[in-house]
Amino acid sequence: MSSLSATVATDAAVAPVGPRAFTQADADRLNAIYDQVPAAEMLHRLLTGELAGQVSVVSSFGTESSVLLHMLAAADPTAPVLFVDTLRLFPETLRYRDQLVRLLGLTGVHTLEPEPVALAAADPKYLLWSYDPDACCAVRKVAPLARGLEGVTAWVSGRKAFQSSTRSHLPLFEIADGRLKINPLARWTKADLDAYMDRYNLPRHPLEADGYLSIGCMPCTTPVKPGEDPRAGRWRGWDKTECGIHLPGLDKPEDEPVF
Repeated sequence: MSSLSATVATDAAVAPVGPRAFTQADADRLNAIYDQVPAAEMLHRLLTGELAGQVSVVSSFGTESSVLLHMLAAADPTAPVLFVDTLRLFPETLRYRDQLVRLLGLTGVHTLEPEPVALAAADPKYLLWSYDPDACCAVRKVAPLARGLEGVTAWVSGRKAFQSSTRSHLPLFEIADGRLKINPLARWTKADLDAYMDRYNLPRHPLEADGYLSIGCMPCTTPVKPGEDPRAGRWRGWDKTECGIHLPGLDKPEDEPVF
């Protein structure tokens, strides 16, 4: 792995925000400060400066995940990385996760799984996805991540504005359920991601070559056709564009429906 840390400056002039509930004013301030700061430098400043020890990174280890994880490894390879294994993922995704963890030297990866009793009650035949994908995502992905984010005040996502129309106005910093959500790659294009992966010789998700540009669970992911949004292959045929982790209500108790 090629390290970026030697070329990234710290931001000692910015006053610490502190381990508390964040407000929209905090997000506005950070959006102004980091508006023109490159993603890798921004992440390095946050993880080693004003938000040191407060940030968790949420990663799907999908087709574009290596870029953000490479930046993370250059800044702080010990930072917590939360990965939700829904128990319906492609085996290629799990192998890709293990490959990137070894390659990048990530030591803070935590795998979150559905709670067995709740899963058995909600999806005893593993067919919930076929008639209620929102409920399936709630028990398999949203609830596990909600548990993983308990006590976390700031987290990083790998979302990009180009991925779909619903993400077209994605900010660098936003507030969700009282937490600060950081989107370092919000303004990146597919070309930017490809160039970065080529520059640092990062491995590709093995399913990308087969047309899977956004990868979730096996039953709900299909290849993307030319000209479609990268996320068009998710929940094809359903009026659904998000699993739920990026919608309001992530901090609700597990026994409440979170869609």
